[in-house]
Amino acid sequence: MPVLIFTAVAVSVMSTLGAPLVPTVAREQNVSLDTAQWLLTVTLLTGAVAAPVMGRLGDGPHRRGVIVGALVCVVAGGALGAVAPGFGLLVTGRALQGVGMGIMPLTIAVARDHLEPAKVRSGIAVLSVTTSVGAGLGYPVTGFIARELDYRAAFWFAALVGAVALLLVVLVVPKGLASRRQPLDLTGALLLCGGLASLLLMVSQGGRWGWGSGTVLGLGGCSAVLFAAWVWQALRTAHPLVELRLLGNRDVLTADVAAVLVGIGLYMTMSLINLYSQIPGHHGYGFGLSVVGAGLVLMPLSLGSLGANRVAGVFAARFGMGPVLPIGSLVVAADMVFLALWRDHLWQLVAGSVLLGVGVGTTFAAMPALIVKAVPPHETGSATSLNAVLRSVGGAFGSAAVAALLTAYTPASGGPAEDRGYTVAFLVGAGACILGAFAAIGIPATRRNVSRQTSGSHGDRMVDGLPSKALDGPCGEGSTR
Repeated sequence: MPVLIFTAVAVSVMSTLGAPLVPTVAREQNVSLDTAQWLLTVTLLTGAVAAPVMGRLGDGPHRRGVIVGALVCVVAGGALGAVAPGFGLLVTGRALQGVGMGIMPLTIAVARDHLEPAKVRSGIAVLSVTTSVGAGLGYPVTGFIARELDYRAAFWFAALVGAVALLLVVLVVPKGLASRRQPLDLTGALLLCGGLASLLLMVSQGGRWGWGSGTVLGLGGCSAVLFAAWVWQALRTAHPLVELRLLGNRDVLTADVAAVLVGIGLYMTMSLINLYSQIPGHHGYGFGLSVVGAGLVLMPLSLGSLGANRVAGVFAARFGMGPVLPIGSLVVAADMVFLALWRDHLWQLVAGSVLLGVGVGTTFAAMPALIVKAVPPHETGSATSLNAVLRSVGGAFGSAAVAALLTAYTPASGGPAEDRGYTVAFLVGAGACILGAFAAIGIPATRRNVSRQTSGSHGDRMVDGLPSKALDGPCGEGSTR
């Protein structure tokens, strides 16, 4: 578990690496801020494309090999970014680092297969919040390195951390169980990856290219066609990349809908706090903090996530995991309403970061737990990878919404957006999270969990997402031990 946690947190920190470095890279590479923003966009695109493919490849005996291959890409990307002479190779390095975003769902699959049954729920809950913990740590750490040294040192740091994770995984993480490996659905992979790439590119770049431009409209139409073709194909193939029939289970559908909506709230709040805290105070609002200072304001997000993870576990043990997801969504919504109304003092932004961590930590702990309970073991990597992709899609929509709303409230003469633009943006994000809570409550229940109807990878009867043999003490090849 310590190795899995370290690996997941390290990859999460690397996913936020580009945010504090955008201004520095733009200045040193002589490119515009819009162009430098590709340090974030390309990572998001690569991660969204890689995650579902890695999830399917990792559902079988070669799971450790898939994790190792992804970490090799992460290390190579960090080293390439550190030595890249031009912006093109720098973006290529960030693209390689984005492959690591598919690792976290595979760590959950490892925990499900190899932890003792009594520790599976708590282990998955801890791994689930590594996304928010890493995000809270990533901003101040990379910002400090970039300020004291340069952006190349930040990439070397990422390569070093990735190399340590790679070594630990090779030495400690066991191979996947000796189950029959399903063939990779290459057609489904191409359709899904093409649809995700078109959608995320449209959402992330729409504000810069113009929402009514032919390029953006073309990307939107292309993504719609590719997604429709993917759904049609996935429902008709014997071994789909993602088993869409699992969405007929209430727990899986609830977790996936909430992933998009809460992802919007998370990324909107992080972006707004980061931007607001750096606005010079002479504009009548803001605190004029440095990049490092803004990162420190976001660091309590990690503490809130860890604390919420423990509380959510106690709550779920008494009342079940079902109520945890809507409660967490409402906590994020309440946090955004709080920041919409009160942000005149720095302590209020810090409190908002803590409360954001509580809400996000609660929901992110509930999502994989609901999915793992509802799907058979041989679908764990694929199902949780889709959930992670949907979080990224929500994050892309959240980032695009922040850019669009603040642009609408930016004076024609230039300068930062008006203070009320931040108020509107926080309220829009709160609305998305409230919708997520209602979705978690209002989606009708199905007759039975899919996992109770489906045999495990060794033909075992399934009980709450675990092979029955795993609940009977010492057992053979199919056990979670």
